[in-house]
Amino acid sequence: MDFVVGAIFGAVYLAMMLGGIPGLAVDRAGVALLGAIGLLAAHRVSPESAWKSVDVPTISLLFGLMVVSAQLRLSGFHTLIGRRLAWMRVSPRMLLAVLIGVAGLLSALLANDIVCLALTPVLIDGCGQRGLDPVPFLLGLACAANVGSAATLIGNPQNMLIGQTLNLCFTSYLLTALPPVVAGLVAVWVVIGRGVAGGRACPIEPLPEVQGEELNRWQVCKGISVVVLLVLAFVLTSWPRDVLALSAAGLLLSSRRMTSHDILGLVDWDILVLFIGLFIVNHVVQTSGLLPRGLAVIKGAGIHLQSLPWLFGLTVLLSNLVSNVPAVMLLLKAAPSAATGPLLALASTFAGNLLLFGSLANIIVVEQASRLGVRVSWRKHARAGLPVTAVTLVLAAGWLWIVR
Repeated sequence: MDFVVGAIFGAVYLAMMLGGIPGLAVDRAGVALLGAIGLLAAHRVSPESAWKSVDVPTISLLFGLMVVSAQLRLSGFHTLIGRRLAWMRVSPRMLLAVLIGVAGLLSALLANDIVCLALTPVLIDGCGQRGLDPVPFLLGLACAANVGSAATLIGNPQNMLIGQTLNLCFTSYLLTALPPVVAGLVAVWVVIGRGVAGGRACPIEPLPEVQGEELNRWQVCKGISVVVLLVLAFVLTSWPRDVLALSAAGLLLSSRRMTSHDILGLVDWDILVLFIGLFIVNHVVQTSGLLPRGLAVIKGAGIHLQSLPWLFGLTVLLSNLVSNVPAVMLLLKAAPSAATGPLLALASTFAGNLLLFGSLANIIVVEQASRLGVRVSWRKHARAGLPVTAVTLVLAAGWLWIVR
């Protein structure tokens, strides 16, 4: 076994577990990049082989959909949705239900981190006007964004990777994932709705202008039209999803009013760097023989990754230890079968609600709320996250057992 490759691989995934390198201001994306650089510097992979190991279609799909999401945010679409929610003349529990439904739907079609980033400040302001505790609604937003993003192969980065790597059919996956996702959103409402009480059914005073993008109705219509056409193309054609996403991004970047600088500034470059770094690290681990040997050891211990129950449990465990994207990238090397696609997608995404730092959506909501004077502690999150994760994982496991 190559000690250098093993040491770098172990250090990278240990740092993924810790969220970065202790003592250094390096996050998970930086860790993945440093791991790739270390392997290049140690001559364990050539620059040519490193570039070839990067899955360009997956990176292209990620980038294209990030541009689409960024354009909609800049157009004021998310702020408009948030304000409409805040003005709804419904009870607090019904408001939570609508919020969960809207967040789940948007996250299935757009990047869930941008949905959370845009809706959090408007949601806090609306709760303040109603005299409501914003914490249950913030938890509902984060949990719904995670659960809803599992509905499609474009809802989150790990689903995009799974869909591209295993060449899954967009429609077939949607039909498989939709029942547990819808049931999961209902479970989010039932669990979190217990903490919603009091407040007024609608604001007495008009909502003040909260910080957000200025509404541009033409750009909103343009962005929504592109999203609708893109999803229809995913469902009705067999055209490459990465090419379709890049074409949509190119169309939206070709604007006379909205600068490409502003749109590209909202692209999550950290995620792209994380993917590129891990593609290189995992490629070297596989070609060095370290991964096959590791799988043989695991099999010798009685753990069979071809067995769906074992794979489901390991996906949940690794997703909480090293986060879902690194976990999925590693498990796709170990169990590269189309039959495992829905399992990996649902288990890794639903597991993100277990811990406060289990998903980027959770972190964005908590950090945004903190800047606005609303504190969401890990205890408050755990009271909702633990039962939501348990119920949604049981729903996913039961449904996958039925349709297998």
